[in-house]
Amino acid sequence: MPTGQIRKALSGFYYVYDNEQLIQCRGRGVFRNRGESPLVGDFVDYTVEGENDGTITVIHERKNSLIRPPIANIDQAILVFSVKEPDFNTILLDRFLVVLESFHIEPIICLTKSDLLDEKAEETIKQYIKEYEEIGYQVFMTFKDDPHFDDKITPLLKGKTTVLAGQSGVGKSTLLNTILPSLNLKTGVISDALGRGKHTTRHVELIEVCGGLLADTPGFSSFEFDLMEKEELSSCFPEFVEIQDECKFRGCMHVNEPKCAVKDAIELGKIKDYRYKHYLQFFNEILDRKPRY
Repeated sequence: MPTGQIRKALSGFYYVYDNEQLIQCRGRGVFRNRGESPLVGDFVDYTVEGENDGTITVIHERKNSLIRPPIANIDQAILVFSVKEPDFNTILLDRFLVVLESFHIEPIICLTKSDLLDEKAEETIKQYIKEYEEIGYQVFMTFKDDPHFDDKITPLLKGKTTVLAGQSGVGKSTLLNTILPSLNLKTGVISDALGRGKHTTRHVELIEVCGGLLADTPGFSSFEFDLMEKEELSSCFPEFVEIQDECKFRGCMHVNEPKCAVKDAIELGKIKDYRYKHYLQFFNEILDRKPRY
């Protein structure tokens, strides 16, 4: 039985890539009965009926998957955040970072619109970059018509399955258009009233580019902690993980416990105060979440 990868899902059809061909497939009814659904990025077995029609029969085990957007087997996410219009937002960035860490997806931070910065604001952004790089995150800055953009992006995409994510209005479509001009995505002007942009993408598709696969993903503009328990949260802060074994109590939540290495590190300036404040906010969000039934 042939095996391929779902590269696109649209109107109830799954387009399976195999041997340099796209086979239009439907999913077996048994998937619906089990409450399962094939996702873009899935490796699947399929049967062929006719010239270019098939049925997906088996979904291979996934290394990860997201519900919104529906996509599987992601290696990394390029988080696109602007430094101006809208302003750089560390709490939203940390929200994205935490959720990606929980799904074992490597984040890469892309800061756009750097040409809009004045000298003082640029120093502030450079300090943030230094702090996130010290945590272990890869960060790069760019702007529209950046002449060095290809050199920055090509090594990141090669051999990886990558998604773009980030706040609305930061230039994700512009970035995609730069990477792959044939997409010709609509790029909009930020609404002055709303302070956010609109994205018109309606399906998820993996596209070969720069030796890897790149997804444009609708609905990938915010993250909640729906599937995370409070005990998992600290493991999504790499700088906490690095020193948590030094806490007096095993399973320390780094909130009210005495002799907490994380809180000591904050006092000494080794962990940034804003990162810990965000941790506490996310922790309380999880505590306040309505129980799932």
